Formats: sequence, structure tokens, C-alpha cells
Amino acid sequence: MQGPHESPGNASHSTPRRTRGRALRAAGAVASAALLLQLVPSAPAARAQEPGPGARTGGLQRAFTDAAAGRHVPAGVLLAVSYLESRWDSHPGAPSVTGGYGPMHLTDAATALASAPHHSDPGEDARGDLARPRPTGRSAVVPETPAPGALPPRLRTLPRAARLTGLPERALREDAAANLHGGAALLAAEQKRLGLPLSSDPADWYGAVAAYSGATDAATATAFADDVYSVLRSGVSRTTDTGERVTLPASPGVAPHKDQADRLRLPRARAAGVECPATVACESIPAPYERLEGKDYGNHDVADRPASQKVDYIVVHDTEGSWETTIKLIKDPAYVSWNYTIRSGDGHVAQHVRTKDVAWHAGNWFVNSKSVGIEHEGFLAQPDAWYTEAMYRASARLVRYLAQKLDVPLDRQHILGHDNVPGTTPGSIPGMHTDPGPYWDWAHYFELLGRPFHLTGSPYRSDVVTIAPEYARHRPPYTGCTRPGQPCAPHGSGAVRLYTAPSEDAALVKDVGLRPDGSPSTTDVNDTGARASTGQQFAVADRQGVWTAIWYLGQKAWFRNPWWQPTAVGARGRLLTPRPGLKEIPVYGRAYPEKEAYPPGVPVQAVTPLPYALPAGQSYVVGQSAPSEYLWATTFEPAGHRVVKGRDQYYEIQFGHRIAYVRAADVRVRTSDR
Repeated sequence: MQGPHESPGNASHSTPRRTRGRALRAAGAVASAALLLQLVPSAPAARAQEPGPGARTGGLQRAFTDAAAGRHVPAGVLLAVSYLESRWDSHPGAPSVTGGYGPMHLTDAATALASAPHHSDPGEDARGDLARPRPTGRSAVVPETPAPGALPPRLRTLPRAARLTGLPERALREDAAANLHGGAALLAAEQKRLGLPLSSDPADWYGAVAAYSGATDAATATAFADDVYSVLRSGVSRTTDTGERVTLPASPGVAPHKDQADRLRLPRARAAGVECPATVACESIPAPYERLEGKDYGNHDVADRPASQKVDYIVVHDTEGSWETTIKLIKDPAYVSWNYTIRSGDGHVAQHVRTKDVAWHAGNWFVNSKSVGIEHEGFLAQPDAWYTEAMYRASARLVRYLAQKLDVPLDRQHILGHDNVPGTTPGSIPGMHTDPGPYWDWAHYFELLGRPFHLTGSPYRSDVVTIAPEYARHRPPYTGCTRPGQPCAPHGSGAVRLYTAPSEDAALVKDVGLRPDGSPSTTDVNDTGARASTGQQFAVADRQGVWTAIWYLGQKAWFRNPWWQPTAVGARGRLLTPRPGLKEIPVYGRAYPEKEAYPPGVPVQAVTPLPYALPAGQSYVVGQSAPSEYLWATTFEPAGHRVVKGRDQYYEIQFGHRIAYVRAADVRVRTSDR
């Protein structure tokens, strides 16, 4: 088995520890591999509540008002805290990744863990995580239910809310109104504990809001509180997962008393040397760079980016496990690595690998050498084990900072999901990872990045479209969230499904790389073969009624795009097509140099075409020019590393759900006409 540097000289070693480290690297295993200690059960499909065709205002808005009044908490404060925790969604009684319940995210991790299903195979379980490499030589881990006192306080706020309100714990987990009363009671209790009055002025509640985060350091607590007050000032209105419209009016004049945070007496030391903006709470938990046995080492490569290579990509992952398990794994020198992890409950950030160095996270060595990888605590097949607003906001601030620092454009050609990273060879495609999956809200994420997806071309005549369904209302059916073939609970999604004809009765388009036997794509939550995701841009191939066709993996692919609920908007961009005289051209999963570019001592890397073709007459959107490069790094001492730069030039294109590369010499590039 070849190593992450894709050279015949990187064969696996014989000792178990070295084999494990090298095998994981060879498979391109990433931090979001199936983690063994899971915290929460899958969301029960039968309990999902699908919103009706029109949003309604009433019950939940009144419940916020009643809960706030009953505990003498300003209604705006309660609404803003809840928005940071859940965006006001109830998630039909299902727990979050950290064992939180309901719109106030009251945590009861012991109950969540006790009800988690036990699985015999940690590599293929009820989370539908079929695309992850299976751990070898490990027994299945059956999580034990810890004693409540063994859990940190931030993971057991629901029992405390039950004591404060006298409400049953089950009601706090399953009833939204009760949950709001529990959250209001916690805020009021923190206000009293800090010796502060139950004031009607939202500015007087900064300390209690910071305490509500459950953070154990001042930076995390105040970052959470700052976000809450940012929402208070700007206001927000949203339709929840139960179809209710909830509104928090803007209060631009609120100026919180930030000095109240001092009463929490939390440590204030900021980790030295972290590469994070001041607006996020960030600590350093270094990934170990250590010699293993023989010539093996782990778990990243020391480099000198951007002097050695430019960083072109930021890759979004999810952990498929808890924060605690993820942190244990990053400390293992024989495992793989990534640059950052973001905690779900409060948006806390840990940096593991410097951005100048190369982490082993993307399953594609070319992308690894030119990217930064960010893990987010969560599960792709459990949309109700949700990504919190606190995590989305912290991640967006981190990505904005990194994009400016590393000169990475804020678009979907450069901000990739791990599920957008291509395989490097035909054999690697079926094993490529699928996180963060169809439930990651790319539209909201890019709004937070300050780059929302807007109409930039003619809506009905443009040559290019940007995929942009309305996340909450767009609910394509998926299977495999809990068991193979079993329907997932209806849920908002940022991905559209692609058909061979303009009809939902037509077959799904095929991905011959994902299924070499020619079998059709499926609706499985991990199947990316017939899927286009929010923000991705494609060339228009045809239009018919409410249907739009795009060029996708060398074929015409149709998706439903009605004018009253559009799933794509018109756009402009650069398009490429095979140069005149060529019937088709190959596509690649990496942009490696020609063999003449390799110096003595550096093995020539094969530029292997993927099992697709780009036919004449088809057009694809150009993401960026990609100079051919290869990082040769197989030694512990970075002095032995080499960056090989070739004369061959490539273009990155949006070819299917994943990006791909084509040789510049094979194509003609033009700007879209409309």
C-alpha cells in the first residue's frame, strides 16, 4: 500500500504501530474518520416534524415571551441565547452532538449516551458512515454510561434546570415550551449567583450569558456572550424546523456591561502562538510530530508555506465523534492530523498544526499540500445532532481570518467540503470521504463569511448557475441515516438531486468512478454520485419547464428548479471546453508535474486520469489556474523535502460533486456570455 506521498517508495511497514500510521496515511484517512466513542443516538425518523407550506407565527414566539416573563429575563436575551444554541429549532427531542436538547440546548449527556445504540462494527454503523475507512485490529467500543458527576457541568445543565423549575427532565428534553422555561431559569440563576439584579435591561445580563456557555475559560465565555449581543443588536427572523416564524427585533443601542465577565473568575490566559482571530476563543493542542519506528513518523509534515507552496484551499470536515474523542485522536502520533477543531456547544477552537505545515487530512496529497483542514464536532448523518450557531459563527470568523492571511478566495472553488475533494486514482474514488454532507448549511455559512450567494446573471437565460436552494424548505429524501436503505427524517438540505431526464421518476445520473460496475446512484446520505451542493457552479446544458440541466461528470444532469422555489440562481464565470479537434479530454484528481520536472532522487509521480472523460461540446466552470506541483516529503527531517514544480498548467473545474483538474493545453477558456 502506498503512502500519502503516492510514491512506490512509501510502502507500508511491518510493525503494527507503523503499519497503522502509514496505512491510515496511505488511505488518505482524515480526522473525520469514524471515531470510536460516539456520544448521541441517531435522530428517530418517526418523530420528525415537517413544516407546512407556509410559516406560521404563534406558539413558540409566545413561549419565549412567557418563559422570559416568568423568570424576569429580558425576552431579547432569551431569544438571542437560544438562537446561538439552536437557531430556535427543537430537533424533535433529539440530542445534539454534545447531548443538548431543545431550543435552549439544555445538556443531559448521561441520558444521551445511555440511549445511544451500541454497534458491533465501529467502521460501519447506524450513522451511515460507510465512506470512512474501517479501523483494523480494534474491537468495537461499547460506550459506558458515566456517573452524572463524572461529566463536566457544561454537559449536564438539564438536570439543574429540572431542579430550578420543578419540571420533569423528560419534558425539558421533549417539550419546547418547557425547555425555554428551563433555559430562562438557568439564566436567572446565573444572574443571582453573580450578585446581579433581575433587570429588564438586556445590557445588565452579559455575565449571566457568558456563564450560560458553560465555558471554563474567559475567552470562550466572552466570545459566546459577544455573539449573543451581536444577534441582539442586529435582530433576526427565521422559520424554525416546526414551521413557525420567530422574530427577535433589532436593538442596535444595546451596550452590554462586559466587565461583568470578571465576576465569573475564569482564567484569561490566551494560548501563545495560535493562529486565530481575536474574536474567537482559541487554544493550542499540538499534533505530535514524532519519529516512530524505523523511518516512519507522524502525524504531519513540517513545511514552510506559503514560501514553499501557496495554500489554495480550506477544507471543511466534521469529526463524526465527540470533542473529547477527537482531541484524544489528534494527540496520537501514529494517527492522522488536521489544523483546527471547533467545538459544537460554544464554538471553542483548538489549533493542532501550524498553517505553514502540511496536515494529513484530505485523502488527496496534492490537496493536503495546498490546504488547511478544519474539523467541526458533529455527524453528517445526524442532522438533529446539530451544528450550533455558535460553531458556525466561530468557524466563519476563523475561515475569514485564514482566507485573508493565506490569500484564499472566499468561494466554493476554494472553500471545500471534504466531500468535494477528488480521489487521486480510479481505485481511490469509492473510499473518498463524504463529510460534512448534505445537511451542512453552506448558504448560512457563506452569509456569515460575508459572501452570500446572489444572482449575478440572467435567472432564466444564464450560461452558468450557482446551486442555491432555500435550506429550510428544501427537503430532498435521503436514506441511510440510521440503517442502510431506511428513510432519513425529513430535514433541510443544501444539496439538489440530479436525474438523467427532467422528471423525478427518471433514474439518477451515474458516477462511474464511484461505481465502476455501472450501477446507479442512490439516495443514501453518503452517496455523492448524483448530488450538487450549495455554492457550486455549473454550466447550463438545457432548460425545460421547471427543470434545469447542467454538465456533470461528462453527462447531462437535470434538477428541479421552479421559479417559485428556485434551487439555483443565474451566475457568470469562466467556462472551459475541449480545444477544437479533440473528441474528449481526460480529467485528473491532482495536478502533478510532467516527468521531466523531477530532479534526481525524487520518484516521478504518475499523472493518472480518473475514469471519466470531458467530451467535446460540454462546458465546465473554471475555479482557478493550478500550476503543476508535487511535494516530496518522506523524511522526518524537513531538509529532505522537495517541492517539484513543472511547466504543465492545469485548471480546477467543478466536474461533479467533487472538483477535478484538466490540463490547460487540452482546453479552450471563455467567459460566459450571459
